[in-house]
Amino acid sequence: MKKLLAFTILLIQPLMAAPEDSLVRINSTIQKYNPSQPWEKTPPAKRRGLGALLSGNRILTTAAMAADSIYIELQSADSTQTIPAKVATVDYGANLAILVPDDEAGFLSTLKPTELTTTMPKLGDAVDLLQLENNGDPLSTTGHVRSMKIISTFVNGRYFLAYDIKASMQTSGNSYTLPAYHKGKLSGILTSYNSNDQLSEVISADIIGAFLKDAADGEYAGFPSLGLGTTTTEDPHFRGWLKLPEDKGGLYVTRVRPGSSGEVSGILKGDVILSISGHELDRRGFFNHPEYGTLFWPHLVTGLPVMGETVPVEILREGNTQTVLVTLTKAPTPLVPVHNYDIAPSFLIKGGLVFQELSRPYLQAFGKEWANRAPLNLLDVLSNPEDYEEGRRRVVVLTRVVATEATIGYDRLNSQIVESINGQPIAGLPELVEAFTKAPENGIHTIQTDAEPYQIFLDENLSKKVDQDFLQRGLPILQRLYKVAKVVQPAPEIKEAVEKAEKKSGKKRKKGKKGKKDKSEPKAKPGKKINQPSVK
Repeated sequence: MKKLLAFTILLIQPLMAAPEDSLVRINSTIQKYNPSQPWEKTPPAKRRGLGALLSGNRILTTAAMAADSIYIELQSADSTQTIPAKVATVDYGANLAILVPDDEAGFLSTLKPTELTTTMPKLGDAVDLLQLENNGDPLSTTGHVRSMKIISTFVNGRYFLAYDIKASMQTSGNSYTLPAYHKGKLSGILTSYNSNDQLSEVISADIIGAFLKDAADGEYAGFPSLGLGTTTTEDPHFRGWLKLPEDKGGLYVTRVRPGSSGEVSGILKGDVILSISGHELDRRGFFNHPEYGTLFWPHLVTGLPVMGETVPVEILREGNTQTVLVTLTKAPTPLVPVHNYDIAPSFLIKGGLVFQELSRPYLQAFGKEWANRAPLNLLDVLSNPEDYEEGRRRVVVLTRVVATEATIGYDRLNSQIVESINGQPIAGLPELVEAFTKAPENGIHTIQTDAEPYQIFLDENLSKKVDQDFLQRGLPILQRLYKVAKVVQPAPEIKEAVEKAEKKSGKKRKKGKKGKKDKSEPKAKPGKKINQPSVK
């Protein structure tokens, strides 16, 4: 009788949905803006991938499937049913996105949502990578966790926890991104597969869980950041200059991004970060995680705490150890934005002069070897933004000159950094447009740049005539601007303490007329590269 009762109870209990019951095909149409001609877009491109259905008709996928999308379609496993979708939440840095139906749920109501695992895979654990055949049959490949690491999967400089999965996968037509499962529950999202090494990189369930929890209330805050540039402390001479004890590791702070949580809390350039939240850093910036082993330090900021949380950061300053309490906030947009996903780039066309704000996508438009082919003055801004940050929010560049009657003699100019218009310093493109509205009495604008001929003269009346000609010939718009956001400033007491510390240490950066670096500080000898981010 007891056996019969147990069997009856087992029958009436709901069975856990199989992983393949939650698979959804995703078809994205991507169309980006042309970096060199921002008033137009590039030809559309297609991306196909697989997402995992969660409760509430949410589909989890990567940000790569959502970024710059103009149309997203969800498709059933057998490809017979489709519904349009839209992006509910996206985090480009973490490379995660949530899609929802644009209207009715359609075929999604026939699927069984999966759950995110609460038992994180450990080293050696089995993980199933799921694909769909063209006929809709599931294709499962079992791999094993080979290592845990901190990687950047989509946006340069944003590092998050991921698994390395060793598995020999068969490539199907929907493998741009795949869900991964552990013990029947969602455990990650695949972002890349190396067929030579048979290694897959999978965003960890820890990061996905934090992303979903943050997005649950509809007001997504994002992952926090310290906003610091760092370098290792392996060089013995460098360590001696820093007064670092032999038994201490740490990372040397090379720069503090304006408006970052690091700046607001009072961390200075020249400090050495010894530990974060009690986790000591070695000389290369690694720490020992109790479950995942050796990990790179950004996980202590992006993977463990949440936005608004206060964490203790132990630093060494002038040979003295102290603890700084940092209230974590989102990373401020850098002087040179690393991406422009889903953002229409700003620009201004004035009499044939084309002005744009410098960004990494603009530099990447110079080709695969852009780091060597792009103009040197613009690459210097990317490499040394601290030399250009004073008085600027963005760097405005005269990117090209269209030959018109207003630009005679200037048609070969390009890639010049704009410093001022009619003597007014330029902090960004909105300020540039405003400066052009105030024409001098003689009607001639003076544009100061960083390269020969250093001054460009533009006739206001003639440029207006040229602009009207552009519009009559079919150019859709002459400018696209954005609203200027308010920058967070350190509290007065923090700012005063920072200024005193800088004055005492003498480490405040000095600038010459051309914004040159202060070279009074000794530099560490270059060591082995370990793929560490420049700013976190």
